[in-house]
Amino acid sequence: MKKILHIVEAFGGGVFTFLVDLVNAVDEEYEIVIAYAKRPQTPENFQKYFSDKVKFVEVKNFTRSVNPIKDLKVFWEIKKVLKEEKPDIVHLHSSKAGFVGRFANNGRKIKMLYNPHGFSFLMQDLSKIKRVFYWLIEKVASFRKCTIVGCSYGEYQEALKLSKNSVCINNGINIDKLKEELGQLEEKKVDFSNLKICTVGRIGFQKNPKLFNEIAESLPNIQFMWIGDGELRDVLTTKNITVTGWKSRKEVLQELNKNDIFMLTSLWEGLPISLLEAMYMKKFCVVSDCIGNRDVIRNGENGYVCRELSNYMEIVENINDTKFYLVNKANSDVKEKYSTDIMKSNYMELYNK
Repeated sequence: MKKILHIVEAFGGGVFTFLVDLVNAVDEEYEIVIAYAKRPQTPENFQKYFSDKVKFVEVKNFTRSVNPIKDLKVFWEIKKVLKEEKPDIVHLHSSKAGFVGRFANNGRKIKMLYNPHGFSFLMQDLSKIKRVFYWLIEKVASFRKCTIVGCSYGEYQEALKLSKNSVCINNGINIDKLKEELGQLEEKKVDFSNLKICTVGRIGFQKNPKLFNEIAESLPNIQFMWIGDGELRDVLTTKNITVTGWKSRKEVLQELNKNDIFMLTSLWEGLPISLLEAMYMKKFCVVSDCIGNRDVIRNGENGYVCRELSNYMEIVENINDTKFYLVNKANSDVKEKYSTDIMKSNYMELYNK
């Protein structure tokens, strides 16, 4: 049985959900080890989300930001893990793990895959100089023998600019598991006279809480909810916004189910798992025009894509019971294109090449 070593620094949020679904889908075919770092949004007792066959190794010096001393320590930590585990395949997740992992594997004939989950050089909260710097880092690392896996078509197009050794495998969600988790919840009937809007994720620059706040301020008679927490929580000042704080998986689904519209105001994305889940749950999806979002949502067909404040306002104010075809199409799209069964098949083909 082949051994896969997953190396992940961003062990929380969408990346965590992605790993849970992928690992649990292939644990019968491969021996799995996950080298991880804890983050504030890493669930407590995170091991219970995974198959009991999975082995975990904590990488203690992983940090989100660039830290030369800690990054050097991480390099040696990962080299040690590689030496001890002797994997057949190394699967890297997000920029930090992607860079360090590709160089720590120096000289070993091990198959390597790298999922950016949103390239760091697309982060709009960085200065132009920093974005160029991160692009150069990705370009240097791309010369290592490694397949870059774009989790959406847009991310794949960015990956091709770095390396021809790139493929596209769309993120997927475990529909059977989601059905089971939603089993106790009654599907909410939309009250068009009292619409409720929510989003899910870390309250950070990427998710653009400033715009979310402006939309809520412009629609004072509608209740907004941010399911999550983060460093920019104080940006959400409008009285009609409720911030839930970090919630368990079960609680997130319960809160999401109480709402009618799922909104993403993100500045950049990979391919948001929360969006796929909202689509499956038949929520009206209103999203920003960025990679990941626009790869999944087709304007006026299965949801809406917006570029500015006035777009969001116009769409919300005009959602009515004649638009149910949107949520039904979104639901069927997830079943047909974005399930873990499809994702598993594509990753297994890549692992076994």
